Amino acid sequence: MESKRNTPVSPQRRRMLGGLGAVGLASALPLSVRAQPKAVNVGVILPLSGGNAQFGINSRQGIELVADEINASGGLKGLGGAKINLVVADSTSTPTNAATVAQRMIGENDCCAILGAFASSLTLAISEVTERRRVPLITMSYADQLTGRGYKNVFQVTPKGSVIGKAQFDYAVELAGGSSKVNKVAILFEDTAYGTSTASGLRAAAKAAGAEIVMDEAYPLGITDVTPLVNKLRASRAQMVFPVSYLNDSLLIVRALRQQRLNMPIVGGSAGYVIPDFEKALGDYADGVLSICSANYDLDTSMTERYRKRFNAFMVHEAVEHAVSLDVLAQSINIAKSAKPEDITQALRSQTFKDGWAKTMTNGQIKFDESGLNTYAEPVMVQWQKKELVTVWPSKYAKGKLIQRNA
Repeated sequence: MESKRNTPVSPQRRRMLGGLGAVGLASALPLSVRAQPKAVNVGVILPLSGGNAQFGINSRQGIELVADEINASGGLKGLGGAKINLVVADSTSTPTNAATVAQRMIGENDCCAILGAFASSLTLAISEVTERRRVPLITMSYADQLTGRGYKNVFQVTPKGSVIGKAQFDYAVELAGGSSKVNKVAILFEDTAYGTSTASGLRAAAKAAGAEIVMDEAYPLGITDVTPLVNKLRASRAQMVFPVSYLNDSLLIVRALRQQRLNMPIVGGSAGYVIPDFEKALGDYADGVLSICSANYDLDTSMTERYRKRFNAFMVHEAVEHAVSLDVLAQSINIAKSAKPEDITQALRSQTFKDGWAKTMTNGQIKFDESGLNTYAEPVMVQWQKKELVTVWPSKYAKGKLIQRNA
């Protein structure tokens, strides 16, 4: 019987056969293994340390919730299922540092867009970088300047500060029974971009209503002694006080007012007045405190309860709005079928977003105008009631009735 002889195979023939084997193997693999699309880097810059760290953590959690949901449901459909990769950095509370972080993030991580940075002063600094690099910045910060400078790559999902300040006054007066019941008011605000923008809206609204501003006082962020402010407020005989502050300052102000039995209505300017830490720190002192807000979790609990289930707390407005920011970005990428910054910017400008997390905002949709401002954004008035924030005004959004705090 003739035996088969092993014929030597040349190196060239071996390479060819090896290549054909690789092709055959690849054709036998599932598509999900064969062609994994490149992940899309999304920059997230937030204050994760320092006095505003809790706001940054809340914001990051809202972003993470949406990123995980998108990735778990098949990724970015417009890019063949590419996953979202969050590139997260701490801005601290220093604008200069925030700008440096943004420059490094864009240069080193090829981020298609930036989300952040809660505090308006930080976001303004970041926007200088993103505008130069033509990278879209999607933010929930309030400062008017963000969309007031003619920039082409900044998108503000919330109302601007002056609009929020005007609503802070107008809504409170409407709830109190009209301008005939409130004719002397006090404004206290921190001297940051957020505080000054909101205070300008308060002043304009008070002037339009014919109310006398008996106190109009700026104070430094991180104030340690509010006694002079409280003494001046007592002497002013204001019927209502409008403080605009982040958390630590809001705690000092409200605690001092309650302890000294200055029981005029307190109407906060969002930020420090609308997070769980406010109620945890003040207890019963928080009950009945009003605040303007750019969104509230009770507007669409079918979406926001997913946050509560995961993080064991209600979904604060900055978490809602950062979730919205990422979801709108993802929708824009799918529409453009591209992760190029210029294509995303075009999609953000051309679309009205009615699906997904956009439904949690007032009017249930988002449309950016030429300046980058969301034209459907509308503030709401909320009130602390039994450890929850309840939307009480305008009536079309109200989920509960105003309660009166006993003196």
